[in-house]
Formats: sequence, C-alpha cells, structure tokens
Amino acid sequence: MLALPLILLVSSSAPVSLGAPRDVSALAPQAGSASHAAPWEAAALVAHAAPREGFASHATSRDASAPLVAHAAPQAGSAPVATSGTQAVLVPAPESRDVLLRRQVAQVALAQVRKQDPAWHPDQRDCAGLIRFAVRTAYKRIAPARLETPLWTDARGAPTDFADAETLVRRNLVLLGRDDATRESLRTGDVLAFLHEHDSGPVFHLMLVVRPEDRAHAPARVVYHPGEKGAQVRTGLLHNLADEAPREWRPVPSNNAFVGYFRLKEWMP
Repeated sequence: MLALPLILLVSSSAPVSLGAPRDVSALAPQAGSASHAAPWEAAALVAHAAPREGFASHATSRDASAPLVAHAAPQAGSAPVATSGTQAVLVPAPESRDVLLRRQVAQVALAQVRKQDPAWHPDQRDCAGLIRFAVRTAYKRIAPARLETPLWTDARGAPTDFADAETLVRRNLVLLGRDDATRESLRTGDVLAFLHEHDSGPVFHLMLVVRPEDRAHAPARVVYHPGEKGAQVRTGLLHNLADEAPREWRPVPSNNAFVGYFRLKEWMP
C-alpha cells in the first residue's frame, strides 16, 4: 500500500522534516514567534501517526498563521432594517442551508483530527467513512428530515446508507475538473480523488476539502483518513499537498493517479 502524505500545520517558522523522529517539545510555539498555534492544533500535530518518509513540510509565515477553520466568516448580503426615526441597524441575512451544511461538515471533519467521535463506528474509519460521517452528521444537525431516506446511491443506482470510495466517486460525486482553476473554486465538502494501482487491483482514496466562504479568512485545507486501521485523521493545507507531497499524491494534472476534484451530486446547482 502506498504511504499517504503527512501534511501538517507547523507553528514554527523553521522547516520540519517529517522523515525523521522529532523532539515533541520542539512542536510548542517559540517565544517571540509571530504566530501561535491553538493548543488543540499542537495536540493534533503530536497525535498523528508516525511520519512518512520522503515528504517534508516547510511552514511559511502564511502557513504558520493559518488556523484550522471550522466555520465560515459572516456572509455578505446583510439587509438594513429601519428602526425609530432615521436610524437603521444591519441585520444579517439568513444563511442558506447549503452554507450551514458545509460549515457543519467542516466542524465535524476537523473535530476528528483532535479526537475521533465514538459515534463514528471503528469499522467505518477510512477515507470514504470520514466523508459519510461528516455529511450525515451535518444533515442530522441542520436538516434531519433528509435522513428519512438514504443519502447515497449504490453501484446499481439504488438508495443506500453505505458507499465505499469507488461508489462515492462513480455514483455520488460529480467531477468538477483537474486544473488549478478548479482547485481555486473548491468549497467545503468538495472531494479530491486519487486512484492507485495495486497487486490486488485499483484502489480509490478520497480527501475532504475545508474552506471558509470568505476566501481571505484562511486557505483551503484537506482532511483525510489514511485508511489504515487505528490511524489518526490528518489535515494540512491544500497548496502544500499540491507542491510538497510525493508525486503520486499531488492533485495536479500531470499526476495520472489524480482523478480530479469532485462535488456531491446533491450539492450541485
């Protein structure tokens, strides 16, 4: 099995090699540093599985200051509501179900980096399982009536509560594209798909995108489960994955193993 990239947020400005053991104490924010990772971010960094060889993460000032964002910034479109006299107050416009669902997907996915939810069954903890769990939990919180019928479609086109990575790609997701322009247009809940050939046959692997609605608020991230039993959920910046991961895991057109960027059919316009 190919080793999945370990892509992490590092609060120090010095490069950290992920191919050799590190002193855990060195992960703490340094005095005088311009950026300070939240305590849970540092904990998530320490809790990740053993580093994979061949992939180094180099934190820049932009990377170091980028928080793990589990919410969207306030939305544009606030409408003025007149009060007494000539005064008026701004009342935020109601957020759409789409925005609320995506925000919940982000919160659920990032929460698994810190600690995997006991409600997420251990037998379903893999890349596709993370997506199913995050989406289902989001609907449970925002639109529970949707769960009266199955969320997914199986290989025969019938409704189902379970879909593996291949079935998600082939029956439940829509290809958006493979180029840089598509990458810039991604939203929370979108999916990166890879297909690698093994002796046992082709294997799909999926990564979930987390990105605030306000693009200036924080850069896009990916959240994913590497697939191995007992492994930790991982996260990192999307542009780091494209620039620094092993070639077979880079979401770029030149990588034949990169299938593309996808979106849930149900979330298409």
